[in-house]
Amino acid sequence: MGAGLGHVDGWAGVAGRGVILRAVPDDLTTAAGIAALAAGGAALLAIILVLVLWIKLRRVRSAQTAVLGTSGQRDLVTHAENLEIGFAQLQGLVEETFRRVEERLENDEQRIQGSISRTAVIRYDAYGEMSGRQSSSMALLDDNGTGVVLSSILHRDQARMYVKGVRDGRSELELSPEEDEAIRTAMGEAVSAQSR
Repeated sequence: MGAGLGHVDGWAGVAGRGVILRAVPDDLTTAAGIAALAAGGAALLAIILVLVLWIKLRRVRSAQTAVLGTSGQRDLVTHAENLEIGFAQLQGLVEETFRRVEERLENDEQRIQGSISRTAVIRYDAYGEMSGRQSSSMALLDDNGTGVVLSSILHRDQARMYVKGVRDGRSELELSPEEDEAIRTAMGEAVSAQSR
């Protein structure tokens, strides 16, 4: 057989090759065996620790991808700064929109105050005839009491229409009791029974 394996006092060698191998201890209770077991255990713990850290790192990267998205590479600080800038721009847009809405509301309120919002109709019998109260006076006023009072006086064969301007609840022309009552009723003032 070619080369033989020789054993000399704890050494193993391959005859004729010049290679000398250290003998493997037979007993794990020796110092070398305990050191080998300890090194193997430490290596196993290191491998387990590396696996645990690798799994945690994958989770962190997955969470970061969920926050940052998959396009481009950004760090969290830059992302946070971009979010803050976006929120500041959104806040400015919201404040500008509220300012415009307030201006429009003020303009609309002024227009509404100038529109006819107070009305009243008083029906009466102008000539004392039993004609079923066919005559009427109607006040058309805005919130400030400015507008017109219209009177329609009906008689058997004719009808007359009178229009008088009203400013702040008063007219420059003399008002009939019915016209005055229509204005005061439209303005929400109490009308006494004697004025009727």
